[in-house]
Amino acid sequence: MLRYLAVAALAAVVLPAAAEIDGAKVYKQNCAMCHKAGLANSPKFGDKEAWAPRVATGREALLHSVLAGKGAMPPKGGNAKLTDEEVAAALGHILASLE
Repeated sequence: MLRYLAVAALAAVVLPAAAEIDGAKVYKQNCAMCHKAGLANSPKFGDKEAWAPRVATGREALLHSVLAGKGAMPPKGGNAKLTDEEVAAALGHILASLE
């Protein structure tokens, strides 16, 4: 629970800062490998139905999942070198594909 609260507080700072980062580029270099094909049951990019339950949890909860890892997805999608802002930008790109 403490980790979640820390990420929620971080999200208030990270999400706005992520607007200055090319989320599409981060996604293509780090996330597309799994999310384009739906590997390990990952929701496919742009698949509103698959993403709906995750989106319903809210952006902060999604960011927490990516930063901490969830299921088969390791923290930060397996790239520990990504900054929290880069992760948030990639998430923003994914969420924009659902609009």
